[in-house]
Amino acid sequence: MNPAGKPGKTGSLMPVETALARLLDMAEAAPIVEREHLPLAQLEGRVLAVDLVSTLDLPPWPNSAMDGYALNLSDWTGQPLPVSQKVFAGQAPAPLQPGTCARIFTGAPVPAGADCVEMQENSEVQADGRVRFLEPLVAGQNIRPQGQETTAGELILTAGTRLGPIEQGLAASLGCAGLDVVRKVRVAVVSTGDELIEPGQPLGPGQIYNSNRVLLCSWLQRMGCEVIDAGILPDDLDATRVRLGQLQDVDLILSTGGVSVGEADFLGVALREEGELALWKLAIKPGKPLTFGHFRGVPVIGLPGNPASTLVTFALLARPYILRRQGVQDVTPLKFRVPARFDWPQAGNRREYLRGRLDQGGAIIYRNQSSGVLRSAAWAEGLVEVMEGRTLSKGDEVSFIPLSELLA
Repeated sequence: MNPAGKPGKTGSLMPVETALARLLDMAEAAPIVEREHLPLAQLEGRVLAVDLVSTLDLPPWPNSAMDGYALNLSDWTGQPLPVSQKVFAGQAPAPLQPGTCARIFTGAPVPAGADCVEMQENSEVQADGRVRFLEPLVAGQNIRPQGQETTAGELILTAGTRLGPIEQGLAASLGCAGLDVVRKVRVAVVSTGDELIEPGQPLGPGQIYNSNRVLLCSWLQRMGCEVIDAGILPDDLDATRVRLGQLQDVDLILSTGGVSVGEADFLGVALREEGELALWKLAIKPGKPLTFGHFRGVPVIGLPGNPASTLVTFALLARPYILRRQGVQDVTPLKFRVPARFDWPQAGNRREYLRGRLDQGGAIIYRNQSSGVLRSAAWAEGLVEVMEGRTLSKGDEVSFIPLSELLA
């Protein structure tokens, strides 16, 4: 039985959720288990390999949230108090002398014996140096207690967390100079077809410039993958076998175009002869054809060749698969509901992802939604999701997925 599963009866369309669930199941069956320890400065976009547990209280001692004066409320009955010491951030203060207050600055440790900090704006220094407090005081005010943010032994970040500036800063606040992360996923990107030519070369008859591989290589690098640009596969079976055979040290082969049942489907033939191939017809537009298989044990995902189709299927299906291989659990992009600022009178049998943007709180769409128009995505700020079998009138709600969610 093909482990990739079958889409059902011939001619049926596989729901997007079913395809994604199957891809994620296969990703979980082949996790990247190798890890490496890296300094904080090199962790952007990487995936945490082990839980981060705090080894200290943060803050490690009560500290002042304000520039002002620390005192003990039992010493104060409304009278001015003399200043017995100054406490700056980074200093260890002496215990507070009874009947006095301490000049204190933001972040400085609160002296033992003090239970209140009054901000300097509500304080008045007398001619004799004593301080009069102008407002009622409450115990604990303006003091950040020990362990307010974290306590020793507390789970801070779970394995599978993607690390960004905030997570890096949090680790630094706990004294970590580096963290254990999952090694990079090694992805080989190939394009198929004699009609493709590299940018910068003169176009011949029937040729087009290859944009998909540039798009995917850049996107994968943003995701923290190790990218192997495997070039263009010619329409030649022997050459295809040789090129694929050179990619045995990767975790995934990602192809665009050419995997079908056509006469020039040499990638598909190679997969069928030396591996396995499942062709899924998805209920998604753009991007109905998607393939998953193996070549000599290496997973292969075949995306459709039209640029907008490549973008949508990579964003919604291949990207989650790659993240889950690294142990990331939350692979669902943020989406939110907004009113449509357009009409959609024709219901389709596939879920449509329209390239759109927000205008005055509502979604508008690019004038040309052809799967071959990459310019629509460059104009867009996100994908507008139109469910199967649905028409829209202006004001109806739709789901909007920001491209910023998908490109990270």
